[in-house]
Amino acid sequence: MVQTYSQKANHNMRRPVVKEEVLHYMRTRQKQLDDPLKSLEDFAHQENIPIIQPEVVAYFRFLLEVLNPQSILEIGTAIGFSTLLMADCAPQASITTIDRNEEMIALAKDNFARYDIRQQIELIEGDAINILPTLEDGYDFVFMDSAKSKYIVFLPEVLQRLQVGGIIVIDDVFQGGDLTKPIQEVRRGQRTIYRGLQRLMKATLNNPGLTTSLLPLSDGLLMVRKNSSEITLLD
Repeated sequence: MVQTYSQKANHNMRRPVVKEEVLHYMRTRQKQLDDPLKSLEDFAHQENIPIIQPEVVAYFRFLLEVLNPQSILEIGTAIGFSTLLMADCAPQASITTIDRNEEMIALAKDNFARYDIRQQIELIEGDAINILPTLEDGYDFVFMDSAKSKYIVFLPEVLQRLQVGGIIVIDDVFQGGDLTKPIQEVRRGQRTIYRGLQRLMKATLNNPGLTTSLLPLSDGLLMVRKNSSEITLLD
């Protein structure tokens, strides 16, 4: 029987990682945003518009510089904050972003007109479930940050358009921890989201055609890599 770690273990290794002080450290010690992204972040917080959190921003910087994607698809534009971040981190990439909220579309268009300096971004207006089947391009990176209950609905179309070896990042999958609870403990108004996310996890986490990982950043990221040309989602 090995005694080393039982006798000399660092007990902090067994404690939850994302505590308030750790979250504060991640959000204040990593590289901060410069304008125009900083101004867009401030505007989003002022107007209560959900955007990706600073720890996810830092992760995206790293991930996109490593992956060097050439063609990016985003579902859920909002004001264009994450779109412009991806354009900044992957200056060689073409980016297609989809949104159906008219107010957000107007704000995003204005922001893209000002800040999309390399003309990388194409904004498509409408419901993603109608638009995805019309897209002909193949993508090597997809970011999904829209209606959480619809992730599982969008996923088959997204996978068809994702190149083998491509990556999907899906935001806000833990729902403040609701995902881990029995449905009876989830507020009735949130149960449609809960069911959709449970279906998403069931379809992906142990799928032999996918490599997946759950990351405890912000409200949780689901990372999906497409490993073969034909993917059957699990029921």
